[in-house]
Amino acid sequence: MLARLRREYAQLVTSGAQLLLLLVGVQVESRQGWIGCLSLMALISLFAWLSALRRLRAVRDTPTSRIASAAQGYVELIGRGKPLSDPPLLSKLRPLPCLWYRYRIEHKDSNGKWHTEDSGESEDSFVLEDDTGQCVIDPCGAEILTTHKDTWRQGDYRYTEWKLLQHDLIYAIGQFKTIGGSSVALSANEELKAVLTEWKQDSRTLHARFDLNNDGALDMQEWMLARQAAKREAEKRISAARAEPDISFLAQPHDGRLFLISNMKQDNLARRYWFWACVHLVIFFGALGGIEWRL
Repeated sequence: MLARLRREYAQLVTSGAQLLLLLVGVQVESRQGWIGCLSLMALISLFAWLSALRRLRAVRDTPTSRIASAAQGYVELIGRGKPLSDPPLLSKLRPLPCLWYRYRIEHKDSNGKWHTEDSGESEDSFVLEDDTGQCVIDPCGAEILTTHKDTWRQGDYRYTEWKLLQHDLIYAIGQFKTIGGSSVALSANEELKAVLTEWKQDSRTLHARFDLNNDGALDMQEWMLARQAAKREAEKRISAARAEPDISFLAQPHDGRLFLISNMKQDNLARRYWFWACVHLVIFFGALGGIEWRL
């Protein structure tokens, strides 16, 4: 739950925490209490500023790649979203075709407070397509920002659903990997050994094929014939493997770098993170000023 909140509302949650600390300081009405609250505000703002700055640099500084020519590693892609499966994924609360969804169901108690009763998000992969090719997006672990948000109420229940829709212009940044023929690294000698090992496990068939004098053993000449046949089989297998179509994937980086998927424009994402970086920097210096004033 904490990881999900961090992904969804990293900037909003930290600002809410700072406001709560400010209210606590007002209630405490002591110098020590104010200093403690302001110190925590400054610390939270510092980490939030670094987080927003890291995201801003990733979005602004990572060059956009084409799928067909993208290098293996950390890349930024922009393209249209398409469902991977047929029929497509359906959203949880309102069964509509989509690429991804997140939902939350809340109930209002007798005191008028809302409590989350159920929440979740889809983990189905979908396709991002540009004019050069396609890439499968695995959304697990991603920070997902979307402009598609629906909220409605039925009695004491409130329902909220976020979605990415088919044909949305998708911005994605993460770890890119291609699996298929062009990425196959096969050694002819290793494949030859694998074929011979496989054939040796079925000695009856091996002798039936290459024991030309039927003496129950393979002499040097017969063994050389077997090796030549195994070499041809190894070459066929390597050619077949390299003929397989390439499949590209974008997933969560293993080194902790930003994994972001959004239907917002890149410039809007950059402005969003720049805004929050400025907000947290102002709060940080404001908290330091408040500490100095209280001291």
